[in-house]
Amino acid sequence: MKIWITRHGQTALNKQKLMQGLTDEPLNETGIQQAKEAKKKIGDIHFDAVYASPLQRAIQTASIIGNVDQKDVKIDSRIIEVDFGDYELRNYFKLGLKMTSYWAFPELLPNPKSVESVKSMVKRSQSFLKELEKKNYENVLIVCHGGIIRSLCGYLEDRKNGIKWRPKPNNCEIRVYESNRGKHTFIETFK
Repeated sequence: MKIWITRHGQTALNKQKLMQGLTDEPLNETGIQQAKEAKKKIGDIHFDAVYASPLQRAIQTASIIGNVDQKDVKIDSRIIEVDFGDYELRNYFKLGLKMTSYWAFPELLPNPKSVESVKSMVKRSQSFLKELEKKNYENVLIVCHGGIIRSLCGYLEDRKNGIKWRPKPNNCEIRVYESNRGKHTFIETFK
């Protein structure tokens, strides 16, 4: 099975450099264009299933890249973005030392009180992928968010801590993996 993973297109909050976890923000015009360009780059791939987090920005992106109606996108809350708690809607550059340090080194530092832990994020993303790998799909598209993509890729790259923290996933950048009987191989990235 080929697993195609992408981050949603740009939103107004992304453009304003604000932390956007569970806030349900739609794509802006740039985000819609990014999704259309990503679709062009991968060509006429037929996806047996298209999954997205329950947030509008992911569903809209999934519909465009997956070439399906929004009602046909499979919604799964396990791939929703990290809950940033008290840091939600704060400017990236004004998060303070505790959150900035945690977000830079989450495997080393404790999460701030109101912020979802990396352990929780890894657990739910691995649950999603393990269930997905039992399906008989040839190509599957997963559209989610910058935080959760790090744990999806961490699992697919067999990282000990379950996280691939860098490089940061860009909007509508697509990472492709092969999953075959529990073995995972990175194939390519469409930027």
